[in-house]
Amino acid sequence: MGSHLARAGVLVLFPIAAAIIGSIMAAVRPPGAKVTSGVQHFAAGVVFAAAAAEVLPDVSAGGHLPAAVIGFSIGVAVLLGLQAMERRTEAKTKQSGTADFPAGMLAAIAVDLVIDGILVGIGATLGSNQGMILTVALTLEIGFLSLAVTAELSESSDTVKAGIVSSSLALAVPVGAVIAVVGLAHAPQWLFVAVLAAGVAALMFLVAEELITEAHEEAPDTPVLSGLFFAGFIILYVLDRLGG
Repeated sequence: MGSHLARAGVLVLFPIAAAIIGSIMAAVRPPGAKVTSGVQHFAAGVVFAAAAAEVLPDVSAGGHLPAAVIGFSIGVAVLLGLQAMERRTEAKTKQSGTADFPAGMLAAIAVDLVIDGILVGIGATLGSNQGMILTVALTLEIGFLSLAVTAELSESSDTVKAGIVSSSLALAVPVGAVIAVVGLAHAPQWLFVAVLAAGVAALMFLVAEELITEAHEEAPDTPVLSGLFFAGFIILYVLDRLGG
């Protein structure tokens, strides 16, 4: 377990750094809508490849189909609940007409980042190659999440405070990584499969309900932007095969 913790400790530094960079970009010079949409399409392809090439094969190899179905279902339910919480918070803010500090939204994001950390911890448990692939995928997502959160918080607070709060949320990632490594160290095979299946649900949700949805909100879809999704997928897949 010690080697897995050490590996996870190194891996979580990347999403934390991405969160800090995203906050600074939001404060100094946020990218344009087309650039943001393009990177989000590319990141979605990377995350989708991570799910297909790294996590899903281990779910299949582990057997325990009932555990996989239950784990996947629980993962979907948790993520849908977090999404509903964020939407209720945004709706209340719009109804009040004021830019209050969105504590509910931040709590939901923190839980979401704990789940991302669990995925990093799972990757560290599976091996160095899997851990790095998952970390690359989640680092891209967390960087742009931090940029968006900083921009939103700046509406109700000064930019420096918004950046500090947004960057601090990334500390939830190592919490999730530790939970995964410690919790899975002596877990039975069925539980390991269930957690992996929940991880697949989280990655699929990230692609379908966050990255792609937000990318289409940033800029109208074009063949080039759509192509970046497939470019992200095939590049990560090739890197995974070369590294394996």
